[in-house]
Amino acid sequence: MLLYGEGAEPEGALEHLHDPNKEKKKKSCGESGPPGTFTSLAVSRPSDTITHVELNRPEKRNAMNRAFWSEMVDCFEQIAADSDCRVVVVSGAGKVFTADDAARRAWNMRKIISKYQNTFSVIERCPKPVVVAVHGACVGGGVDLITACDIRLCTQDAWFQVKEVDIGLAADVGTLQRLPKVIGSRSLVNELALTARKMFADEAKSCGLVSRVFAEKEAMMAAAMSLAEEIACRSPVAVQGTKVNLIYSRDHSVAEGLDYMATWNMSMLQTDDVIKSAQASMEKKSLKTVPYSKL
Repeated sequence: MLLYGEGAEPEGALEHLHDPNKEKKKKSCGESGPPGTFTSLAVSRPSDTITHVELNRPEKRNAMNRAFWSEMVDCFEQIAADSDCRVVVVSGAGKVFTADDAARRAWNMRKIISKYQNTFSVIERCPKPVVVAVHGACVGGGVDLITACDIRLCTQDAWFQVKEVDIGLAADVGTLQRLPKVIGSRSLVNELALTARKMFADEAKSCGLVSRVFAEKEAMMAAAMSLAEEIACRSPVAVQGTKVNLIYSRDHSVAEGLDYMATWNMSMLQTDDVIKSAQASMEKKSLKTVPYSKL
């Protein structure tokens, strides 16, 4: 899956993305409608196997309002169950990815905070890989969001800020738990979280928060979509199994991870995808031509 920021387009909803006649046509979400219609997100299907989810409140700098926290959960639960989708791209419309105001969450009680935490945990639980592409500001909840994604890209003008300590609370929906595992340097994480200083693109690249930096958004988005296509053309069994096991291994010992992997492949190695992939390799065929089964 991919996350980036800018450029919302016309109307539509997630449930309509399966219509092959509407391929590559972006759909924005209306004020109301059936399940799958959103007010804070715009959803489109740029190709048969890629879903694009866009934070769609540019006039508010994509600040995360009350609707956003539940709509992200609904959206990604639908994506997780969508057998046509293999990769997701997430972005933000307008001038910045998101300038979330963390102070808004200070009054929430534990039950509400847990609900908000699920807004980003659902991205991590979604078996489809998520690529996030960030331009401009990525503040507060934006950092919570991108650390739940699998691959992070950004533009040279991007900057990141764990802002919560400046407004009197500890970050509460994922940054403090995921950022140490993304970056790997406890000292740097402590510095960012305790001082709320800005981290710019070059430092984000050097510390491992992002894997690639681009001069401009257009180049970043082209690379993000190309990366999504490369992932989407491979076996869904292999790709989704890899994501599930990478996350499991992150949170468990090596021995536990190996045991889980053995159990996983005990069944997954029985699929036709292994034979199809091996045959394509021997015949020097592109994986894009292999008719893998949907999950």
